[in-house]
Amino acid sequence: MSAAKGAKIFKTKCSQCHVVEKGAGHRQGPNLNGLFGRTAGTTEGYSYSSANKTSGVVWNDDTLFEYLLNPKKYIKGTKMVFAGIKKPAERNDLIAYLKEATA
Repeated sequence: MSAAKGAKIFKTKCSQCHVVEKGAGHRQGPNLNGLFGRTAGTTEGYSYSSANKTSGVVWNDDTLFEYLLNPKKYIKGTKMVFAGIKKPAERNDLIAYLKEATA
């Protein structure tokens, strides 16, 4: 896993809708700061779909790995408009970056 490669993936595939900096506002998607260990649909000040709020998913390496493959399949009814990342290595790199950037 490479956080440096993950940073590039985040910039090209995620940063249009998400930020990772503590205290930064939400965009089309929620701020991801503090992501690991948090229950899906619980970030203050963001309007989540009821699917996210009631999913019971707790974000960690494994849940993110599966979610990032196909978000709409993992949480049916999510409003996240993203096709997913098919390559396992890219998902692992992105997770490595998110672990550092959102801590």
